Amino acid sequence: MSYIEKLLENVEVEWKPISNALIRTKGTKITAEHMKTLHSNQAPLKIFAGGKTVAFVDFKDIPEKDINREPSIIVKSRGVIEFEYFDKPFSHKNEMWSYHSIDKFLDIKFVYYFLKINEPYFQNIGSRMQMPQISTPDTEKFKIPIPCPGDHEKSLQIQKEIIRILDAFTELTAELTTELIAELIARKKQYSYYRDQLLNFEDGQSRQIEWKSLSEVATIGTGSRNTNESIIGGKYPFFVRSQEPRTINEYEFDETAIITAGDGVGVGKVFHHMIGKYALHQRAYRIVITDKLVSSKYLFHFIRNNFAKYLETTSVHASVTSLRRPMFERYQVPIPSMDEQERIVSILDKFDTLTTSISEALPKEIKLRQKQYEYYRDILLTFPKDNLTA
Repeated sequence: MSYIEKLLENVEVEWKPISNALIRTKGTKITAEHMKTLHSNQAPLKIFAGGKTVAFVDFKDIPEKDINREPSIIVKSRGVIEFEYFDKPFSHKNEMWSYHSIDKFLDIKFVYYFLKINEPYFQNIGSRMQMPQISTPDTEKFKIPIPCPGDHEKSLQIQKEIIRILDAFTELTAELTTELIAELIARKKQYSYYRDQLLNFEDGQSRQIEWKSLSEVATIGTGSRNTNESIIGGKYPFFVRSQEPRTINEYEFDETAIITAGDGVGVGKVFHHMIGKYALHQRAYRIVITDKLVSSKYLFHFIRNNFAKYLETTSVHASVTSLRRPMFERYQVPIPSMDEQERIVSILDKFDTLTTSISEALPKEIKLRQKQYEYYRDILLTFPKDNLTA
């Protein structure tokens, strides 16, 4: 902060409309369908459309006059209103426009960062239209700050230092995201490996096991609730199909159970282990262990890992995959000793906790870094007399 304060100390600012500071360029006449036809992942020229839509084409596919070879700010003016910086040859659809600088003392990326923090201003303008959009006058009259207008060298030095700091934050955030995702993938692979080893009882391992049908060790039942009975902020979990539990104010069961949906997306793949009071949809199943020599948590891990394979040959395929009680009842499960069950549960629960904590930490850490970045960005790009329009 002391460095930033020193960098911006007593800095005078001149505010210029974009029309007086930058060169506006038009796009090329091209349709979304034509972009799709011309697109090739290996092609060198990037064509921008609205939102995240892009295509890569050959230089010969676009008129030379419509190709921009200057580092530029691309104005996405319809639908999702935002700015994007690009420093390689490009073009864009002709309803969009872009800006570049021919002033060697005005760095276009500095202007990009300033426009980026003011996106809400333009989005507010665009929101007044039925289809969110802005026009060229909206950006042309928008004023941008030029630090130290009387000293071009110092002005450029300040601009480039602001760019360096913000680029560093952007890169650090991207690196952190990549590292956290790589860590999560590695832990999930490690978890999958040990889980498969621990729950594989068919490869001649020496562990003493007994195979039993699920009906021999558990009771299988359904619930009686309807989806529309769920509420926001209810007292008890309400399991509906294969999604995360909803809530309800009246419970139906008070027990330890393995729960899955009877139909819908993810059926037979998404299981929950419940301890305590809950309610259950009429098309969801509860598996309650009745054999004292079987651990509910062990069976939960085994079923969650293996039941989908079993369903590949036994499920009824209609508009969605559906389950019937007999499919559960005849499902064969291996029963090792209680000590072995507890050992398996201990290991897999630890991996579950680890991968869950990383999964939960990932968005939180990224959000924290983004807030830190935005904090310094706002300080670096807040200048006196911050009026936005001419």
